[in-house]
Amino acid sequence: MEELRLKYDDSNAIYFISNFLNTYLSPNSIFLCIGTDKFISDSLGPIVGDLLSKTIPSNYFVYGTLKSPIHAMNLEENIKYIKKKHPNSKIIAIDASLGDKESIGKISIKKAPLYPGKGVGKMLPPVGDISIVGIVDVYDSIPLNSVRLGFVFDIAEVIAKSIQLSLKY
Repeated sequence: MEELRLKYDDSNAIYFISNFLNTYLSPNSIFLCIGTDKFISDSLGPIVGDLLSKTIPSNYFVYGTLKSPIHAMNLEENIKYIKKKHPNSKIIAIDASLGDKESIGKISIKKAPLYPGKGVGKMLPPVGDISIVGIVDVYDSIPLNSVRLGFVFDIAEVIAKSIQLSLKY
């Protein structure tokens, strides 16, 4: 499995992520941005979705924004809808994640599905041909709301800019 993992504030992060994505993206790819704005630590996906929905070409699709979030309660029905509407499209799943203290602020991108809710003990179906996660907090952080919105937004911006750049190749 191919994987890239780097800090969001690395000066070359956007270019490395963009180059990785460029290998796998094709027209009609789906960006499935998972999370909810009810919890700052889970808002990464919808923020990325909002940033992308305003800027990407019309032959790519974004699902999951701040106004229409895709989260644990509606994920399965949205996956069914997306697979029916776009049966042959690659899905790039984007979500926040928890990790160890040294991993906070890292972005991980893999040619593998992601497992939404895994870090908080939820059993949801794996999703995506490619997964992009931003590690926003540690596993044992209670409450999870100790994360700053500005930090999550900064990671979301790097992910969105990386995707935007990869679509220009």
